[in-house]
Amino acid sequence: MARRTTGQGRPGTEQGRRTLAVAGALALGAGMLAAGPAAATDHPRAGRGTPPPATTSAGDPVDLDVLFVGAHPDDEASALSTFGQWRQSDDVRTGVVTVTRGEGGGNAAGPEEGPELGLLREVEERSAVGLAGVRDVFNLDDVDFYYTVSAPLTQQIWGEEDALEKVVRLVRETRPEVVVTMNPAPSPGNHGNHQEAARLALEAYQVAGDPSVFPEQLTQEGLEPFSPDRVLLNTVAGTRATGPACPQQVQLSDPTQTVYGVWSGAQAPDGRTWGQVERAAQRQYVSQGWATFPDVPADPDALGCDYLTQVDARVPSAEPGTEAASSPDAALQGALVRGPDAAPLGTGLTVQVPGLRVVPGEETDVVVRASAGRTALGGASVALEAPDGWAVTGDGALGDVAADGSAQATFTVTAPADARPGTRVRLAAELSSDVGGGWAAQVVETAAPVRGQLAPLDRVAEYEGWAREVGFPELQGTVRRVTTLPSGGTQQVDVVVTNDSTQEQSGTTALGLPDGFSAEATEQAFGPLAAGDSATVPFTVTNTDDSLPTSNAGGEGGDHPFTVTTTAGGVTSTSTPALELVPTTDAPGTEAAAVVDGVEQAGEHPGEELDLSRLWEGTPCESAADCSATGKLSWHDDALQVLVHVTDDVAGTVLPAADCKRHWRTDSVEIAVDPRGDAENTSTTFKAFVLPRTAEGGPCAGRDADARQGPAARTAPGMEYAVTPDDDGTAGYTLEVTIPLGLLPAAVDPDEMAVDLFVYDSDTQDKTGQTRIGWSTWQGVQGDPYRWGVVRLPGYTPPADRPAEPAEPVIPQTALSSLESPPSIAQAVRDDVPLAGGPAAPAGQSAWLRDAVQRRDAVVATVRATGPGRLHLWVWDPQAQAAVAGSVVDVEGSGPSRWWVTLPEGAGDVSGTRLLAAFEAEDGGTLSSVAPVR
Repeated sequence: MARRTTGQGRPGTEQGRRTLAVAGALALGAGMLAAGPAAATDHPRAGRGTPPPATTSAGDPVDLDVLFVGAHPDDEASALSTFGQWRQSDDVRTGVVTVTRGEGGGNAAGPEEGPELGLLREVEERSAVGLAGVRDVFNLDDVDFYYTVSAPLTQQIWGEEDALEKVVRLVRETRPEVVVTMNPAPSPGNHGNHQEAARLALEAYQVAGDPSVFPEQLTQEGLEPFSPDRVLLNTVAGTRATGPACPQQVQLSDPTQTVYGVWSGAQAPDGRTWGQVERAAQRQYVSQGWATFPDVPADPDALGCDYLTQVDARVPSAEPGTEAASSPDAALQGALVRGPDAAPLGTGLTVQVPGLRVVPGEETDVVVRASAGRTALGGASVALEAPDGWAVTGDGALGDVAADGSAQATFTVTAPADARPGTRVRLAAELSSDVGGGWAAQVVETAAPVRGQLAPLDRVAEYEGWAREVGFPELQGTVRRVTTLPSGGTQQVDVVVTNDSTQEQSGTTALGLPDGFSAEATEQAFGPLAAGDSATVPFTVTNTDDSLPTSNAGGEGGDHPFTVTTTAGGVTSTSTPALELVPTTDAPGTEAAAVVDGVEQAGEHPGEELDLSRLWEGTPCESAADCSATGKLSWHDDALQVLVHVTDDVAGTVLPAADCKRHWRTDSVEIAVDPRGDAENTSTTFKAFVLPRTAEGGPCAGRDADARQGPAARTAPGMEYAVTPDDDGTAGYTLEVTIPLGLLPAAVDPDEMAVDLFVYDSDTQDKTGQTRIGWSTWQGVQGDPYRWGVVRLPGYTPPADRPAEPAEPVIPQTALSSLESPPSIAQAVRDDVPLAGGPAAPAGQSAWLRDAVQRRDAVVATVRATGPGRLHLWVWDPQAQAAVAGSVVDVEGSGPSRWWVTLPEGAGDVSGTRLLAAFEAEDGGTLSSVAPVR
């Protein structure tokens, strides 16, 4: 197919220093023994000091068209229908970046966890994406830890610069014209790993073409700057549609967004719909319980679209609403595909605005820039379109734009003085020339002189700051601003007023509260406020009706909207944030400690009965008998006492005690405690789970997704728990737990402690949960401490020497290294991209395979080396997708050598398999190689 750019040669011989961590050998069988050196002999080609490109990763890197960036295996699964169609119709080659291998997730297929689970999930991913014609999967070897909704915590664990450096290197090596990624926003329930993976993709899109960013990749590795043409999110905000018209019929929450749809009802080469192919691919993720996914509708008209939301483009796009924009390849037009009447590939078109906000009545300069690729644009001109009532002046004539040249036109845009503040509009440019045209747009928002907004949650403030910093200001404002309020309680609600004008401003801001809420003062003055400055206006708000439903049972999906009305300079603006009511209770103290036996004795648990039956995720309970629960909380001495009764008709998978982890796979109860009531994420909380039954007969417990994870005996010493099954023949049970408060990561604030009780219900034997219910419930609430209920401990005082600052959390750091992944090594040889997003080994410090021969119970490898490092050898059966044996050896110098890899007993004849080698240079960088076993 026609391409805008061409690939470049292999990097030079000098490399930047980067040491790859080795996770250690993965024990896959008895053949996992230390290799021994055989007698060194001169191979016929041993005198050559250059790795042969055909059998090593030293060739020219694969030139990709599209690159998807996700956090875990299966993150790309909802886009495989699209990637398959693009491969079918336009021969588009897509690669997938997976930052982690998902070692922190559950396993519905077996006991593997940690690196073993990572390799299993990688094999599943390669099988899945292969059904859509995707062969290139790049694992970055970052650790997958527990579920979190925090991008900042993810960034801390992955390492901001290290992870970005790897993604930028991959973009510069593989040179994709189109980047697709996930949702970067801290939307409710959005996994923090997903957010951070998307941020890495968006940042790499912005900086990979900048030679000042990671310059050693250019000066020492021989790469070249490269800027993709377009970046898209694999998501949409709005109401989806079905049938072949779904690209046009989607109802967008924000009509200014540019969204393309690819119908999954189209026919694949094998006669199935692409929706059916995608579902078959998703079922490859057996470890995630996806093998049981139901069939998609057989009627193509009942299938919907994959939707792609455009964040930015440097080339002309298919104009929304046109026939071209409804094409399955609309998102590729201008970058990889030439649309109807469009300018040639290689043409650039952008609309540049100084910032997101424009003040009505004030002039704003808008620059439209067009550039030509190999084909000149004769008689070029651009026109700028704005909404009705907006004034646009300027000359759009560009004249003849020479090949590889550019030209620009500047327009002056003025929003009408009475334009409604806070309204987003498109400023769209139309390019015309004698060889075709194109369309581009930028979104702006009308601004009042001063805007007043509810102070954002920390994660939202951090996200919006990131969006401004990296140059995507339109991503601001996509997450509704909310604050929680205890049921029947009082809380300070802060409004931030910002002066967007060029003059000093004073004015008022006022709250319009819904029924059941009041404020000490609903209107306050502010100012004078200097141009560009912000100030915080505090209000004291009370929930006056404590009968209002809390959590997602009340309001609009749990939100109680209110208005913030701000007036300054004669202009009024309004925003609509929301209050979120969380349940509250007093946990009374008891004179005697509860007897932890799974039986509620009279007067033993005096706390009020809490309703734990609210659905927060999954399939609704069919009835109270299917799944429902109640709970009680109290305290004695220095311990929290918990009672939970669960009604359940069918027991989920009964796991062995040795598999007491990943509690969401079966029936369980989770107890979450934020001791200070101010945790931003669960890394400073305590979260214990109890499985009511195990294969051995009794319950088991542990901690997950908190300050310290693992079996309760190790991570929660002193925690007592007991379960008594109901005697009515059902799967119901009563759970008692006593948690020493000294186990919490900080001293309890007895007036502000946050607690949530979650019940997980499974009615299957395939290690998958169906329903999640609890006390304070929203989507993703298990990762949102600010949405947990407030539990007061009247009369309790923590020990004076117990610190109020949370202890440093313990986060899992075990990830599979690509050096220990035969599929990754084999791909590196095939596509000539070094492992794990790292650099290539220096030519003067490499080692590679020359030959592999079976000698009885061993495979003897002939190796050529040019310098010291560590060599990871794998006998790999590509048909079975399994390692037969593996070894790790230290290469101390240059020259030829032989090494043997012991085969496991009974391996028999392994001729026809492959010997794979991944060399890790002493000074950093890798080289992969392969040799057939003779």
